[in-house]
Amino acid sequence: MTNRSKVETFIGFSIKSRSVTMGTNSIATIKKAFLIITCDSASDGTKKIAESYARKFNCPLMISKPLLEDVVLKTNCKMIAITDANLAKAIIENQNENFSISSGGNGL
Repeated sequence: MTNRSKVETFIGFSIKSRSVTMGTNSIATIKKAFLIITCDSASDGTKKIAESYARKFNCPLMISKPLLEDVVLKTNCKMIAITDANLAKAIIENQNENFSISSGGNGL
């Protein structure tokens, strides 16, 4: 069993509570997100899309060093949006060397 960070645990809570949207196309359809997380291994194009979503939702953009697909257990997943304000806040407050805020947003 691997030792999960608090960030990974809170992402897991987000998945269980259905407060996460996975994938760039799905994120394009939601009305509000409180945190965008993208994989460090994502292409430059995907990272630019993530930045535009962070601006659109006025929320922080977090970069994940571990493969995001391993964290959310979904193959080829390079971007997720957290749609619950409290879970997003908990993730942001527990950022570490593997999950760090890349750009601004409105805080929370």
